[in-house]
Amino acid sequence: MTAKWEAVIGLEIHVQLATRSKIFSAASTAFGAEPNTQACAVDLGLPGVLPVLNSEAVRMAAMFGLAVNAKIAKRSVFARKNYFYPDLPKGYQISQYELPIVEHGQLEVVSDGGGRKIVGITRAHLEEDAGKSLHEEFSDQTGIDLNRAGTPLIEIVSEPDMRSAKEAVSYMKKIHSIVRHLEISDGNMQEGSFRCDANVSVRPAGQEALGTRTEIKNLNSFRFVERAIEFEIKRQIRVLEDGREVVQETRLYDAGEDETRPMRSKEEADDYRYFPDPDLLPVVIRSEVIEDIKRQLPELPAEKASRFRLEYGLNEQDAEILAMNKEVAEYFEQTVRKTSADTRRVANWVTGELNAALSVDNLDITSSPVTSDMLAGLLTRIEDGTISGKIAKEIFRSMWAGEGEADSIIESKGLRQITDTLEIELLVDQVLLDNPVQVGQFKSGKDKVFGFFVGQVMKLSKGKANPQQVNSLLRKKLQ
Repeated sequence: MTAKWEAVIGLEIHVQLATRSKIFSAASTAFGAEPNTQACAVDLGLPGVLPVLNSEAVRMAAMFGLAVNAKIAKRSVFARKNYFYPDLPKGYQISQYELPIVEHGQLEVVSDGGGRKIVGITRAHLEEDAGKSLHEEFSDQTGIDLNRAGTPLIEIVSEPDMRSAKEAVSYMKKIHSIVRHLEISDGNMQEGSFRCDANVSVRPAGQEALGTRTEIKNLNSFRFVERAIEFEIKRQIRVLEDGREVVQETRLYDAGEDETRPMRSKEEADDYRYFPDPDLLPVVIRSEVIEDIKRQLPELPAEKASRFRLEYGLNEQDAEILAMNKEVAEYFEQTVRKTSADTRRVANWVTGELNAALSVDNLDITSSPVTSDMLAGLLTRIEDGTISGKIAKEIFRSMWAGEGEADSIIESKGLRQITDTLEIELLVDQVLLDNPVQVGQFKSGKDKVFGFFVGQVMKLSKGKANPQQVNSLLRKKLQ
């Protein structure tokens, strides 16, 4: 984006709540059932049925509101949002409109410049999900699976406070982390438990008035959110610079072509003809109930990151990375408890070597072949001098491949670090004898040659010589 233009971005994030039953019926919310086996008469709005509100969904929505410093409405109202699609057979969705359960929250995110900025949260309201249209398995037809119909959602609507795709992703990741820590959603984006719509517009830099926005629907990965927004910003700038006008519409992101395409004209609130649902009473939450929920909130990511900095001496970046994912944070603390290694070394291995291996194999940390016990054992051997950091990486790869724990690999492969001073001295003498030209260069003032000697000794020892002893002996003999 050029300095001439400014993007304005807001997100509507849909979070599927982790209740066992649906928001207005007793039907199961379990994922993966045969199509249309978990949609009851209430979910479909058949004549003569009445919805009954799931109180657990209300509690979860209030938990989220408290976690983002929002106001919890003591009285909220459900409304009917009228529209028809094949996967919404009753012709309306039960949602909240004028009186949502959560309003006026905020979240701190990383800004484009690496600093911090506050993104406002306009509202978070309860609603039911629609079913799902299936196209992949049908060449000229659409399949409809109504199992998801009636699943409880909170829709989290941000203020248009973000100015780049990276800021939008930072915000979305923070929301994802919060709902996972609260355990109100599994946040599984592949299964549709966490998805978002992005509202994007551009305007001349310095202009106060907002440009015409488009909405990109149903983005279900952080990467797609970033790419879709970046494409849409560039597309709108091209339209405006060509002297045309941006059309307000709903668009879909095609990941294969890396582009957004028109889906339909953008609806406004009037198009949905909202009115209070006559079958549902207003939701009234007493102050003491809100206070009780507040007392039961778990440690949230920002609090956890702050504790990691104070308790473990971590820098801000490592603390935030570790605290962002609940399971990663638990793995880190389990490892710390089981090893004498420095906590910063543990953090470096979890965010570095372990995270890289997980990414390559596309694994969640809960599926890691190297458990916290195994990593703790490896780091303890670095700490007590049994192995060097370089050899530890080789052992980690063997552990990842399923070859056992650190101690057994060290013994079976003869990887124990050489710490005997006499043995290392012999290696150093051999390297200096074999490289007289470099010795002369070093003594004439070329200090960079020292690294060459260290490398040669480590090579001769097959990486097993203690690096500190190697350095010390080389300096002594090169004086």
